Parts: sequence; structure tokens; C-alpha cells
Amino acid sequence: MKPRIAVTMGDPAGVGPELIARILRDSPEWREKICIIGLKNWAELMAAEFSVEFKPTSGMASCQLGEPTVEGAAAALGAMEIAAKGCKAGIFRAVVTGPISKHWCQRAGMKHPGQTEFFADQWGGIPTMAFVAPTMRVSLVTWHIPLMDVKDALSQEALFRCCDHTAALLRQLGVSQPRIGVCGLNPHAGEEGQIGREEIEIIHPVLQQWQQDHPGIDLSGCHPADTLFHRHVSGEFDAVIALYHDQALGPVKTVAFHDAVNVTLGLPYIRTSPDHGTAFAIAGKNEANPSSFLRALELANQLS
Repeated sequence: MKPRIAVTMGDPAGVGPELIARILRDSPEWREKICIIGLKNWAELMAAEFSVEFKPTSGMASCQLGEPTVEGAAAALGAMEIAAKGCKAGIFRAVVTGPISKHWCQRAGMKHPGQTEFFADQWGGIPTMAFVAPTMRVSLVTWHIPLMDVKDALSQEALFRCCDHTAALLRQLGVSQPRIGVCGLNPHAGEEGQIGREEIEIIHPVLQQWQQDHPGIDLSGCHPADTLFHRHVSGEFDAVIALYHDQALGPVKTVAFHDAVNVTLGLPYIRTSPDHGTAFAIAGKNEANPSSFLRALELANQLS
């Protein structure tokens, strides 16, 4: 029997715990495939009600839904550490992470901008953030950096890495001859140098070199981002490479707000996450949509 998938609760004051509980209630086949990592009292309750294995973190004894605290964020960090170490020890084969509050985790001592960087530090490797939805697949060259720093971060190494990881993901998903479209940095992809020369001087030469080394993959030059995503969902490309965070996340969350999955590429183990936040305002009200969390489980199971 394969090792289980670790599922971290995320911030205990958010919607993560209730979404996990709903999935276990509505899709009981997951009970034998996952190991929940959460607060001891919450995890014991889940174990008693759903007969699932759990691993408790240290931290506070209870939490108030919708009211984040430093203690709750610390417990979320503890769950992430257990999951990361469990993969390295062979206990888990993948991790699905519940949503955390970056603000509260920073207050609890987190040294990383987000969970993507946390797992890269724990496991080693340089990650690529990507999103997979039923009609859209997008990977990012840069993500949690200020917009003004994006241009300087578009190195040959970063572009090559994102192309490598995107092609590998598509092949894992069954695409034998990937077609990848790349967004330009400037409006209209620079309009042949009239609205910026980054495409001509920085990005195009790197893409051409990568394409020469990978003849089995169709990698485009830079295209205007305002039309590339439409071309992607229309079937012209199997995935899109975006150059910065909101260039990717705006289209993804417009087209697949409840169905997209965040997947970290390029690391020794699979890590996925639902593409939504903690939603403190609706925690405990049974209003959160479990679709993205369920798809994160399905993708982690498929890729691992």
C-alpha cells in the first residue's frame, strides 16, 4: 500500500478544517489515502468521527473560528513541518496544504513569503509555482516579489527552470507533445519594441535557446497576455507561462475560482494546495466551497 498523503489543516481559525471534514463526509474513499495533520483536539475529533489517521501538532488547545491568533498560526506551521519531515522519512508520498494567513504566520515566526518557499527550504530544490484547473494550466516565472522587481528577476536560469518544470508537468498529465505559450512582460508584448524592449532583448533570446534544446516541445515566443489566456482555453496551447503573480492569478481566478489547484513544481515531493485563502469571515458557516480542496487531493494523488 502506498504511503498516505499528508493533509495539513491550514490556519485552524479558517475554512481549512471544515473543508477537510466535508470532503471526508462526502467522499469517504479518501479516508484510507490521507493523514490529517492538525490541532490535537480537532484531529482527535476527526479521527473519532471519520475513522481517519491523524498526527497532532503542538500548540493551543482550541481555537475560535474566524478569529486568527499567533498560536493558531504557529500550529499551522507545526503541521507543515510534520508534513515536510514525513515525506523525507517515507511516511507520506505528497502533501496537500490547507490555507494559511501569511500575515499571522509571519507573526508566529515564519521566515518564508509563503508555503511554496517553505517546502522548497525543507526539501531542497528551486520551485516553480503553478496552477492547474479543468480548462487552464499556468506556471509562473516569478511570484511573491514586488512588481517593480520582476524585470530583474527574468534571468535565463529562471526562464529555463520554468520552461523545464512546465513541460515536465504537462507530460505527467499525459500531454506527450506539449504546446506552451509565454506571456510578454509589457502591454502587447512590447509592440515590437514600441512599448518596451524586454521581450526583444531579454526574453525572446532565452526562449529561442530553450526551444532549440527541446525539439519535442512547441514553445512560443512572447505573446500579449491579454489574448494568450483566451487562446489557451480555446485549445491552442496546453499551458501558459506567466512572468509574474497577478498576470497568472487574475485569469486563473476568473475562469476557475472554485476549481484551480496550486501545485509546487521542481521539488523532490509533490505539494498541492487549494487556490483560495483562509476565508476567516465565513469560517464555520458551512459556506466555503470544497471543490478546490478536493481537486488538490486528486492532483496530489495523480502526480505522486
